[in-house]
Amino acid sequence: MTPEDFDRLQSLLASRAGFRLTRDRMQLAEHRLGPVARREGYHNVEAMLASLWSRPVASLGWSVIEALLNGETWFRRDRAAFEVMERELLPALTAARPGGRVRIWCAGASTGQEAYSLAIAALEAGAQVEIEATDLSRQAIEKAASGLYTAFEIQRGLAARTMLRWFEQVDDQWRARPELRAAVKFRRANLLDEPVDEGRFDVVFCRHVLTDLAPERRARVLDGLERRLVDDGCLFLGRDERPEGDSVAFRPVAGRRGLYVKTSAAIRRAA
Repeated sequence: MTPEDFDRLQSLLASRAGFRLTRDRMQLAEHRLGPVARREGYHNVEAMLASLWSRPVASLGWSVIEALLNGETWFRRDRAAFEVMERELLPALTAARPGGRVRIWCAGASTGQEAYSLAIAALEAGAQVEIEATDLSRQAIEKAASGLYTAFEIQRGLAARTMLRWFEQVDDQWRARPELRAAVKFRRANLLDEPVDEGRFDVVFCRHVLTDLAPERRARVLDGLERRLVDDGCLFLGRDERPEGDSVAFRPVAGRRGLYVKTSAAIRRAA
C-alpha cells in the first residue's frame, strides 16, 4: 500500500464513518484489506484501491471501511460499569419510570458482547428493559444477532455459571439462549447520521468509540447521543474517555469513572 493510498483511506474513513486511521496502522490496514480484495476478485489490495479511487462504488467503499473498524470487545468489559448498572442505576430507574421499563441504547455494539452483558444484568435483576444495539459494521451486527460465539469469546469476561445459564453449546460454538436474544434488538447505524426516529433512552452505552473518532467528528457524535438521551438519563463512556473539549452537554458523576449525566439546559446556554 502506498502512502498516497493510506492518506485517501484516512479521508474515506473520517468522512464516511467519523473514525481516524493513524499512520502506525498502515501495515494492519493492508493486512485487513487483503481478504476484502480477494473476496471482491482483485489481485491485491493496491488493485482494489486503484479501482475504488477511479470508480467509487458504495458497496466496495463500505466493505473497505468496515474492514478497518476496531471491533475489539468482550463480555462485561470494564466490569465496574456493569456493577453500577446492576446495583444502582437499574433499581433507581425502574422505580422512577412508568411501568418500570428502562430503555437502553448500546451504541458501537460491535459483535454484541456488551449488549448481551447488559441484557444478562437486567434479566438477572428482574428488570424490564428494552435494549437497542447498533453498529456501523454489517458483519458485526449479523454476528451479534446470531448470538453465536467461539469458546474463546464466550469465556472472555463471563463466569462459568453465567455462561451455562445464558448460553447453550452448538457444536464447537455457544449460542445465546432465546430469552437472551429476545432482550436485544440489533440494527446497523452510523453515529454520524440523523436518528431514524424520535425515540429517547434512559441509558446510553457508547464506550471505546470516542477514542477512535477523528477529532473533528467527536462533537457531532456527542450531540447525537445527547439528543437521544432523556433529561435525567446517563451516558457511559470508556474509562479513559472524556467529552470535555468536544461537548458541554455532559458532566461526570463523582466517583463513577466513565459515567456522565446531562448538563442542565441553562448551563449549556451559558457555555
